[in-house]
Amino acid sequence: MNDKLFPTTYFGPISWYSRLMRAGEWRIDTEERYVKQTTRNHCLIAAVNGVQKLTVPVVKASLTSDVLLSDHGKWRSEHWNALCSAYGESPFFDYYADDLRPFFEHRDWERLIDFNQAITEKMLELLGPIPPRKEGDHTAWQPKPYWQVYQQRHGFLPDLSILDLLCCMGNEAVFYL
Repeated sequence: MNDKLFPTTYFGPISWYSRLMRAGEWRIDTEERYVKQTTRNHCLIAAVNGVQKLTVPVVKASLTSDVLLSDHGKWRSEHWNALCSAYGESPFFDYYADDLRPFFEHRDWERLIDFNQAITEKMLELLGPIPPRKEGDHTAWQPKPYWQVYQQRHGFLPDLSILDLLCCMGNEAVFYL
């Protein structure tokens, strides 16, 4: 895979954002074939009973750029309620809630790739610029424990959605990446 070309992702994993931020210039692969059961349309969050998978229903197509969001069910409100339940007690959820809520209340996007692009841009805005690396530091991202809401119950859960890192670490999240 081209180091500057990324698959689209729905509130992607921390490792995806780390790689994206280290890439400098990047773009989303609009010509890739749609692959089911990937982070293109789901994310993993830490919930009271362990890892919870949130899946966006889609109308599948052969190319990811043609996949449409489905209005089947109440997934938007279910995802928002899951995030409120999972991260409502985190130190920074209330701080970011107004930035996140529009993704679950508005139906401004028809295509999955456009929805995910808007999410990615918002996450990068909230994370802020990545601190400069030491010259020659090209080490790959390695999961390191940080405080999580349900850590005492489940232990540290690595590489969850970027939402976990953002809600638990706030403006310090960028230093983790």
